[in-house]
Amino acid sequence: MPEGPELHLGSLYVNKMCAGVVFTGPVRKSEVSKSPDVPFTCEAYCITASSRGKEVKLTLTPMKSDDSKQRSKAGQADQAMDVVFRFGMSGYFRFTSEDELPKHSHLRFYSKETPCRVLSFVDTRRFGSWQANGTWQPDRGPCIMFEYESFRKNVVTHLSDRAFDRPICEVLLNQKYFNGIGNYLRAEILFRLNIPPFVPARSVLEGLESEDLCENEKPLKTEIKDEKASDRVKKVKEETGDLLRLCHTVPLEVVNQGGKGYDPKKEDYSEFKAWLKCYYVDGMKSLRDHNGRTMWFNGDPGPMAPKDLKSPKAKKRAKKTEDHDYTDKKKGAKGGSKSTPKKKVVKQETKTAKKEIEKSEEMVSPQKKRDQLLVGGRPVVQIQLQVQRSRAGELPDRAANEEKREAPLYCVYVFILWNSF
Repeated sequence: MPEGPELHLGSLYVNKMCAGVVFTGPVRKSEVSKSPDVPFTCEAYCITASSRGKEVKLTLTPMKSDDSKQRSKAGQADQAMDVVFRFGMSGYFRFTSEDELPKHSHLRFYSKETPCRVLSFVDTRRFGSWQANGTWQPDRGPCIMFEYESFRKNVVTHLSDRAFDRPICEVLLNQKYFNGIGNYLRAEILFRLNIPPFVPARSVLEGLESEDLCENEKPLKTEIKDEKASDRVKKVKEETGDLLRLCHTVPLEVVNQGGKGYDPKKEDYSEFKAWLKCYYVDGMKSLRDHNGRTMWFNGDPGPMAPKDLKSPKAKKRAKKTEDHDYTDKKKGAKGGSKSTPKKKVVKQETKTAKKEIEKSEEMVSPQKKRDQLLVGGRPVVQIQLQVQRSRAGELPDRAANEEKREAPLYCVYVFILWNSF
């Protein structure tokens, strides 16, 4: 998921690729996108970008000309428009030729040149959004990277808020105070400071000053304790640095790497993967927080960890074969229980067995019955018929035993009948 560094790199990418490029015409939206249209059209305009936390702002500025009055009458924009983007789970910008337009480009800006080039907002999962004539969201705090002093003051002066009663790992995702921090940044920051993720946020932050006076000094020794669970949780003393300072410096390390998909030379993310020390690293632990987000850490999770302690497991996705046969026969096969087909098979077998018995009885003539050899004092045909009937469930065990007892009478009857001929 794009975090503060990725959105800032996106703004740098737009400024680099669109420098000196003149755009024209309306801003076009894809048919599948549910985001609002951007009511901007101009014969010639330029695009610049800026970022703040987890937001990027594109400014569309019409080019200056002498016929501004005629342009306004023709429905052309004569004033700049800000379009604020939020990347969601997978948003990013691409500047390509019109023939190489990305598949999931949902908002497009066309250049005034031949061949035409297009700046696209690409969002595969469609969680991203944009707002025409938008501004930075007022509920978001100052940027952790480029408004450090305001960010630090905003956190320290609001430590009495109820939001800081929650675990530190969950508070770090609160964009009201930590605008730009995301899942991988919180894991890396807490790992560097050896802070358990599920300790009260206030106990971690309450000793910090609104101004960073110790930036060049040695790490401070702070005591992390859970007052509510003091009887069952030991006091943990960790040699830690300034958490707010790392919320500022760690994202800048990612920005200084460059790449992150915007530089063609670094599309493999190898440098970023080598930089990660905790997030998705082998040997580290993972646990879902109270909001369902996966937290990566090392060591003890802390006293405020969820009770169920369920770690996310990698799901093996089986290949699904699409079946679009919705006939009654198909529905019946899907809707039936596992035991139903077995019962049907048994009933069919008994019916076929009865039919075979009836056919065999009809086919055997009296002459053939007399010509059959005796086996154990009984005709072979009769033995076969009895076996078939017992298999079909026609003769119960008791009846079969009674027939066995009457076997000598059959022998006498057959013997007299044989001699009469």
